[in-house]
This record gives sequence, C-alpha cells and structure tokens, in this order.
Amino acid sequence: MKDTTANPAPLGLLGFGMTTVLLNLHNAGFYELNSMVLAMGICYGGAAQIIAGAMEWKKGNTFATTAFVSYGLFWLSLVTLIVLAKLGWSVP
Repeated sequence: MKDTTANPAPLGLLGFGMTTVLLNLHNAGFYELNSMVLAMGICYGGAAQIIAGAMEWKKGNTFATTAFVSYGLFWLSLVTLIVLAKLGWSVP
C-alpha cells in the first residue's frame, strides 16, 4: 500500500524555525515575553513538531522522528518553566 500522506518535514522545520526566531527577537529586546511567544511555543514549537515527528515515524524516518519529537518536547518544557516561574511556583 502506497503512503500518500504529505511530507511532514516542512511542518517540523517551520515549527522549530519560526518559534526560535520569535523567542530570539524577545531575547534581543524587541518586545516583552507575552502570551504570543508562549502560545507559539506550545502550539507551533511543541505540538506541531511532535505531530511532525509522529508522521515521520509512520514513514520510517528515525532521524527526523527523533529530532522533531525532541525539539517539540523541549519547547513544551521551556514554556512550562517560563509559566511556572511567572506564576511564582518555581524559581526563575
């Protein structure tokens, strides 16, 4: 049976690239850390990359699976750490 699903690599790469650029624009001082950055980290940097990793796994691409799932979990962890610090539940 032929696999007719789309190539998930563009989703994973854009999820990583766009979220990284957005966070680094904050780090450069262009704007404050706000809900836009955090939402991008959860949805685009986290969830979209995990979905892309799962799609790559279905295609049998181990390297892309590992890269996208690892970066997706990194973004979810980073946003969690930022939110916990802002809520006062952890040390910044």
